[in-house]
Amino acid sequence: MKDRTSISHDDVMVKKLRQRPQFAAEYLKAAMEETDDPQVLLIALRHVAKARGGVAKVAKSAGLERESLYQALSEDGNPRLSTLLGIMKAVGLKLTVEMADPV
Repeated sequence: MKDRTSISHDDVMVKKLRQRPQFAAEYLKAAMEETDDPQVLLIALRHVAKARGGVAKVAKSAGLERESLYQALSEDGNPRLSTLLGIMKAVGLKLTVEMADPV
């Protein structure tokens, strides 16, 4: 049997986001639409930050301390709206609002 090297889902997503920067908007939108769990969005934002040069680079561009950004995007993170807006701007995206589908 061949020995296969495995790659984590996180690494696959970061690689895909590096290869196709426009995919980030679709990825984050899906993360928000798929579930009401905010952790899904934080995971997706971590992937995007890693793909865009790393958390330290994104933090600097967003005007945040690196440690603050790590905390905001952690499993226990609960970022402020201003932090989310800063991250989105730093990675070249913007947060928008649209009508939800009628119930």
